[in-house]
Amino acid sequence: MKTNFLPKLFVYTILIIGVLVFVTPFVYMLMTTFVKNAYSLPRPHEVFTAIPSLENYEIVWTKNSFFRYFLNSLLVATVATVGSVFLGALTAYSFVRFTFPGKEFVFRVFLFTMMIPLVLAIVPQFTVIQSLGLVNTYWGLWLIYIGGGVVGSTFFLRGFFETVPKELEESIVMDGGGNWTIFRRIYLPLSKPALGTMAIFAFSGTWDEYFVALTIIKDEAMRTLPIALMMFQGKYASNWAWIFAASIIAILPVIIIYIVFQKRFVQSGDTEGGVKG
Repeated sequence: MKTNFLPKLFVYTILIIGVLVFVTPFVYMLMTTFVKNAYSLPRPHEVFTAIPSLENYEIVWTKNSFFRYFLNSLLVATVATVGSVFLGALTAYSFVRFTFPGKEFVFRVFLFTMMIPLVLAIVPQFTVIQSLGLVNTYWGLWLIYIGGGVVGSTFFLRGFFETVPKELEESIVMDGGGNWTIFRRIYLPLSKPALGTMAIFAFSGTWDEYFVALTIIKDEAMRTLPIALMMFQGKYASNWAWIFAASIIAILPVIIIYIVFQKRFVQSGDTEGGVKG
């Protein structure tokens, strides 16, 4: 008992220190949003004695069309997430289910595109979007976001689809079902943990994206929340409570998406049960 106590104490101490290091700045930021007239960064005793109130959140929500930018980001991120995960699942299914010449070469080309930094890709991407007449449209954003998301989803989901037992497809084939039925009734239901994981990554990556949105969208009314946050910070940089309140509002959808999909994130073992059943 005594020999195990010290190692456990050491591990728990490290874990607690790690949690405090990551959580304390967020708690400080959250508590600062309750401070009134925070025109300089408030000190700890001012922050932790503040009375919780939604006053700063109400002010931020109604200032500078913040609500409109929030809805713009919600629309862009939702469509990009659904599109990239669904098309990524279809592409991964094609790589797993079908045999065609150059399959591994094509897959490696997919992987290679993941190595290209966004800064290098933005010029050719903008040229293509401009030639298609999609500059200053959400279609231009979706084309880039979904195209980039499909690559990552395909890479991740292909490995997961390869674990789905082929025996599960026999009942569908005997009933006359085709590839679409197999994909819809076997691969998609059994891949919910992987699909949930990709949905979290796709949504958070699109929701926080700033560089492409700033390049493609020119109309101020169509801008997304990361750009609005930068504008808001530039205009109200002296009020830390408003800046932090805007940041808290901006990360709420990502937290909600994580809560919704986190059960799918940790589920596993469905395929094994399916074979045994």
